Amino acid sequence: MAADSEPESEVFEITDFTTASEWERFISKVEEVLNDWKLIGNSLGKPLEKGVFTSGTWEEKSDEISFADFKFSVTHHYLVQESTDKEGKDEVLEDVIPQAMQDLLCMNNDFPPRAHCLVRWYGLREFVVIAPAANSDAVLSESKCNLLLSSVSIALGNTGCQVPLFVQIHHKWRRMYVGECQGPGVRTDFEMVHLRKVPNQYTHLSGLLDIFKSKIGCPLTPLPPVSIAIRFTYVLQDWQQYFWPQQPPDIDALVGGEVGGLEFGKLPFGACEDPISELHLATTWPHLTEGIIVDNDVYSDLDPIQAPHWSVRVRKADNPQCLLGDFVTEFFKICRRKESTDEILGRSTFEEEGREIADITHALSKLTEPAPVPIHKLSVSNMVHTAKKKIRKHRGVEESPLNNDVLNTILLFLFPDAASEKPLDGTSSTDNNNPPSESEEYNLYNQFKSAPSDSLTYKLALCLCMINFYHGGLKGVAHLWQEFVLEMRFRWENNFLIPGLASGPPDLRCCLLHQKLQMLNCCIERKKARDEGRKTNTSDNVTNTYPGDAGKAGDQLGPDNLKDMDKEKGEMGKSWDSWSDSEEEFFECLSDTEELKGNGQEGGKKGGPKEMANLKPEGRLIQHGKLTLLHNGEPLYIPVTQEPAPMTEDLLEEQSEVLAKLGTSAEGAHLRARMQSACLLSDMESFKAANPGCFLEDFVRWYSPRDYIEEETIDEKGNMVLKGELSARMKIPSNMWVEAWETAKPIPARRQRRLFDDTREAEKVLHYLAVQKPADLARHLLPCVIHAAVLKVKEEESLENISSVKKIIKQIISHSSKVLHFPNPEDKKLEEIIHQITNVEAIIARARSLKAKFGTERCEQEEEKEDLERFVSCLLEQPEVLVVGAGRGHAGRIIHKLFVNAQRAAAMAPAEEELKRTGSPEERRQNSVSDFPPPAGRELILRSTVPRPAPYSRALPQRMYSVLTREDFRLAGAFSSDTSFF
Repeated sequence: MAADSEPESEVFEITDFTTASEWERFISKVEEVLNDWKLIGNSLGKPLEKGVFTSGTWEEKSDEISFADFKFSVTHHYLVQESTDKEGKDEVLEDVIPQAMQDLLCMNNDFPPRAHCLVRWYGLREFVVIAPAANSDAVLSESKCNLLLSSVSIALGNTGCQVPLFVQIHHKWRRMYVGECQGPGVRTDFEMVHLRKVPNQYTHLSGLLDIFKSKIGCPLTPLPPVSIAIRFTYVLQDWQQYFWPQQPPDIDALVGGEVGGLEFGKLPFGACEDPISELHLATTWPHLTEGIIVDNDVYSDLDPIQAPHWSVRVRKADNPQCLLGDFVTEFFKICRRKESTDEILGRSTFEEEGREIADITHALSKLTEPAPVPIHKLSVSNMVHTAKKKIRKHRGVEESPLNNDVLNTILLFLFPDAASEKPLDGTSSTDNNNPPSESEEYNLYNQFKSAPSDSLTYKLALCLCMINFYHGGLKGVAHLWQEFVLEMRFRWENNFLIPGLASGPPDLRCCLLHQKLQMLNCCIERKKARDEGRKTNTSDNVTNTYPGDAGKAGDQLGPDNLKDMDKEKGEMGKSWDSWSDSEEEFFECLSDTEELKGNGQEGGKKGGPKEMANLKPEGRLIQHGKLTLLHNGEPLYIPVTQEPAPMTEDLLEEQSEVLAKLGTSAEGAHLRARMQSACLLSDMESFKAANPGCFLEDFVRWYSPRDYIEEETIDEKGNMVLKGELSARMKIPSNMWVEAWETAKPIPARRQRRLFDDTREAEKVLHYLAVQKPADLARHLLPCVIHAAVLKVKEEESLENISSVKKIIKQIISHSSKVLHFPNPEDKKLEEIIHQITNVEAIIARARSLKAKFGTERCEQEEEKEDLERFVSCLLEQPEVLVVGAGRGHAGRIIHKLFVNAQRAAAMAPAEEELKRTGSPEERRQNSVSDFPPPAGRELILRSTVPRPAPYSRALPQRMYSVLTREDFRLAGAFSSDTSFF
């Protein structure tokens, strides 16, 4: 037992030396990412086509890994290409060098205009970058850099990945990368040098060739030839004679005419500064061989005029100040203000002494006055003068935001009828007499929910926009709005129609403010007709009918629009307001009992058809064709009826909410039906008054013919006769029509309670306008301003014919119609629309700037003009444009001349020293030395295929990229070596 238990008492402590370190875990994570992305093995693509780095599609995918607590992002960048058939190639690919090494020698895509920096430096189509995840993090110490490089090398070796893997070191703004690419028996090291100050021996080709050869360390003699690609970039900043043609707007001019001048009702357009800041000319020598060309610190053969390839790009000014964009942006800023009009201008202009307060509080009593007091030669200017007196009581004249000249000009622009010598007669403005345009530009208001471009609301929006920008800002806006509200009250009280508004009920397709103004116009029309009827009917006989007026416009019919065409003709005839024959006009309640009793009506419901037949017919408009009453065979007359009350969208919504709150109970449904049948009851009463002795069937035959069904039947004598009866829905017990018919009394429209109380509705509109803050006003009118801006952009684009701008404008219209069609759009979405409009304005301004600089309008030959216009169009849309014919082409000569003029101006050289186009090449070279400034950037790519590290090693691609600017010098080398003998 003791022997058995002895081994159990011994405890062995096992230490696991296989536990992974943080470094090993990091390598494992890198390998895992490479495996997940299937970057294992060699996948050769087809040779790179010319320009594919710019025209092709680049994609990337990212992941995140960590080294201890330091986070890195791993990103795979690759050019999307068609997949190639890999079947039967596995054996062949064994000794083929990786795709990245082959791409180092490809010359088809040197100096791409738009690409990742590693693509530009090394010509790679696919690579992986490991960089610190946070922008503020950086790998600075040499030991950490070496540790990361070792990790990359091990991960590539373990996975067999042949895609280059880079590590970003130092601060991110330096764009420093080191990396490695591995293949079967080969390896490429990617190294980089980045300096602020350039050593003198490296500013030219000969010095860079020395670096390249020493770095390769080729054991062969003589050295294999080095292929060279050179690109010099020249920057033109001083345009001299091509000044920017956009003049600043004349703030003091009320009527423009010059470029940039302003006219009320028109928006400005264009950039205040030249939207093209620089022109970059790149002169390229794509295929040179060492020994053919000389470029050292003493002499250079690299003459830009002789370069075989020229390409141009333009640098656009960052956010150029654009007039239209600023106009709309500044107006949009008002939407965020909180102040009321009174807070901006001081005490309300309406807070006057007791007399004026009494005038406003007793506004409703004006209906009972015998007649309005005649005021001779009423005009807008008189009203403005009166309003100015009120304002001056609270503010000094010098404090008034708008001076009289500006204010009067605006008011005359908004109300052109005020300029006439004769007193205003209330007729529609000339705008209303013209048929509305059916063009797409005009009908944009329907999509934007703004207002027609010839309407008062639209003009008001433009005037407020201009006032806000040039004449007083927010205070000027508040001042003009105050004057506008005073004008609206003036017109209401004096029966003057508001110009610039389409007749008829409010157009629900327009903004709410436009609907309110239309509603006020409806009130003025009703009040005016009533006042005129009161005067004319003192001498005219009321019973006269006017069948000749039956064709006037009007489409407000009864419920569900069920009245037939004859009813429409009748109701579209004379307004019921004008049929008044007494000073009492309308009864707010049926109190004329004496007259009713005299006509044999004592009991409303008790009065049957027989008693009603004895009544005197009233309120007849026109006979209804050949229809006769079913009971007594008398002709059926269409009565004069009240027109339904016009409604704005907020009133409709309010009414809908009230009806919805009544619920679904029987009582609620009954009350809802009663509320909705006010117009029906009024028409029934008018029909009974016009047709004594009528029945409900008679009314239905006129009002809703589909609810009176006629069938041919055979009577007792065997004759075919028409027999009619009410429809099934009319026979339902407690039918609303039957109930309303029994309730209705024979009262003509002129003596009924009004369906539309124009006085109350007008006062509601005027109050609504008076309490609007500038922010509310801007919200209402912003759709009109955006509408005007889009029209302006379309007008300007049509002069330039830029295809890309046409597409953007369509996108703006589509986007705006979605955003503006709903109430209270988000500020962010509105800002996006304004930003899009500004961008289009900048593009058009750039097109005009380039056309002016390249003189497209001055070309005498049509072919040259077309070529130049095509060239300018490409400059706007492409990152870099090839100049056909280089320095000898038409565009090239213009560019050369631009540089010559700039150089001459910089050196203050006399104009007589014109460049001579004749002479020997040597003379031309000497003359052209001063044509161009020193290159702003020098780029060189050196390539060679060299065996490394030994003479018997495999010949592998070597590449070095160099870029030299004023404050930056970079060498990016890719040096391959044969590792199969290590």
